[in-house]
Amino acid sequence: MIKLITGPKGSGKTKQLIDMINENLSVVKGNIVCIEKAMQETHNINAAVRLIDVDEYKIADYNMFYGFFAGVLAGNYDIEQVYVDGLLKIGEKNVQALGDLLDKIAAISEDKLIVVTVSAPEEELTDNVKKYL
Repeated sequence: MIKLITGPKGSGKTKQLIDMINENLSVVKGNIVCIEKAMQETHNINAAVRLIDVDEYKIADYNMFYGFFAGVLAGNYDIEQVYVDGLLKIGEKNVQALGDLLDKIAAISEDKLIVVTVSAPEEELTDNVKKYL
């Protein structure tokens, strides 16, 4: 299941994401992964969460991100939740392509909770993205 947290830059999306991560850590039996661009919030996330900076792996577009994401899931079958902060930045703010990426992610992660922040107001999202709100 994919859940989006949307809103303009500075609207508190990352804080909401971090709060969700830290709250769910006590109830999840498996692992939690947080994928960020530029790793700005590492000090606010519990050390038990696996933090990954996509910049370290030179992820530059949605196709690269999809392959990376699939590899993360394949490398650890105990992952129950994945949080992604700033996904729209990876795809050069291409909202239509974001919807296509979310569809591909949904297809390989049906039994997991995937939470993604998107720095855009809801009215700027395409229908293929809005279905994940």
